[in-house]
Formats: sequence, C-alpha cells, structure tokens
Amino acid sequence: MKKLLAAAGLAVLATPAFAADPTQPVEETVRQVSGYGQIYGGGLWISEFSDETLWAAGGAARINVPFAERWNAQGDFTVDAVGQDGESLHGVGGAAHLFWRDPASYAFGGFVQASTYGFSGGLDEDLWSWKVGPEAQAYFGNVTLYAQAYYGALESDFLPFDVDLMGIRGVVRYFAQDNLRFDGELGFHRANLSQGGLEADFDTIAAALQATYRFDGTPWSVFGRYQYENISISEGPGSASFDSHKLMVGLRASFGSSTLIDEDRNGATMDTYQPNFVMPFPFL
Repeated sequence: MKKLLAAAGLAVLATPAFAADPTQPVEETVRQVSGYGQIYGGGLWISEFSDETLWAAGGAARINVPFAERWNAQGDFTVDAVGQDGESLHGVGGAAHLFWRDPASYAFGGFVQASTYGFSGGLDEDLWSWKVGPEAQAYFGNVTLYAQAYYGALESDFLPFDVDLMGIRGVVRYFAQDNLRFDGELGFHRANLSQGGLEADFDTIAAALQATYRFDGTPWSVFGRYQYENISISEGPGSASFDSHKLMVGLRASFGSSTLIDEDRNGATMDTYQPNFVMPFPFL
C-alpha cells in the first residue's frame, strides 16, 4: 500500500475560454481582514498500479491581513490525505505570503511553506518539507494570471539521501460572472535525489481544471476540480513513468468578501501547490 501512496506532483493545464459579457473590472474596496475555509472529498486513480480507487480528502483555511500602503500578509493552513483499505498517507502544512497589491493591476511578493507527513501504518520517523519562492499576479478585467516558483527540500533524519525540490506553476482564473470562476493550471515540479555521486530525478508535469460557484449574497461556494499528473523517474540510463488522476468536489465558506472576484482581487488570493499524492515525490 505504501508503494501506492508514493507519489507527488501538481500544478496544472487548461485554456479557459475568454467568453463574451466580461465581468467589469474590480474596484478597490475597503481594506479589511478576509479569508475562507474549505473542505473536499473525492477519489484518486493510478491505472499503471491498480484499477482500484483510492479515497482522497482534505481542506484548507486562508486568511489575508492588509497593512500599511497596499501591503498584505496571508497565512495558509492545509490538510490532505489519500488512502485505501484502512491505510492512509497524510500531510499537514502551513504557508506565509507577503505581497504588495494594486487590485486594479497586479500583485507581487514571496512565500515560505512547510509541511509534515505521516503514514497511518506505522512510520514513526519525522518527515517534512520546506519551500520558498516568488509569486506574482496580473489582473486584466475578468482574468487573473498567477505565476509562482519555488526551491526547497524534503528532510528527515532517517533518509539515506538528500532531496532537493524545485518547481514552477502558472494559473489562469477566468470570471464568467462575479460569482462564477474557472481555473486552469499548469506546472513542472522536480525532486532531485542524491547520494554520493548518484542522482535520480522525479519530474512531475501537473495540470488541473476547476470550476467554483458562490451563491449570491452568501459566504458559501461549491467547487469541482480535476487534477492530472505525469510522474517520470530517471536514474542513470533508466527511466519509468506513470499517470495519476484526482477528482474532487468541495465546499467553501468565505468572510470579508462579497463575491469571488472581490475575494480574488482584495482577499486571500494566493495559494500553493498540492500534489495528488500529498508527498512531494514518490516515496517507496
């Protein structure tokens, strides 16, 4: 089972249609603390290993605090898990974002993230990762473009090798209406394992599509998301690869914002890469 729970990767592809009747550009609102909490459930499939479905579940809470002149501090807390037949792999993480934002044009800043991982079946050793990098957004009426890059590492006292993490992801958010949002994501992520003079790369190409709808005049939103990942493993002259597919539906509750596009331009607008398999690389 732990071999099935060994994997990583996410970030994502889509080309949303730039439809007619665009949402009007967002005007800057009164700066206030805002954020949201969300939960999701779904399934994960890896056809190369098994035809069976793994369950997947998780959630996130994000809060944005504006301060000074256009400066914002955002904090994230995330929980993700996948499992099958009474065994599971879980990850718990947190992130801090610091950025400058003009809601009518762009935002730029950086983030730090740390996560810890565990198996229900008895891996008692500490296993954690950290990441740091820049991020930026550009606003064009009813479209948001989001780019993020990072460098980090996976660490534990019991690992016999070093693991360096690096990646880049891009997101397009299209608001067909103020409360109807479509996301497309694409990313590349690498875990480089090294021991002495030996090295192996675990490369992930990740893509996702998401639709989110917020009920007018309420804090409640529903969303559906599909994530695809191709993970290729190269070690010396040899290589292998496999695909994973993750389908999720979820519920979100927001505060301090009136619509999805208001939340995007004035609230907790940043996020981080969450791999299909929770872990940042296929850990056997």
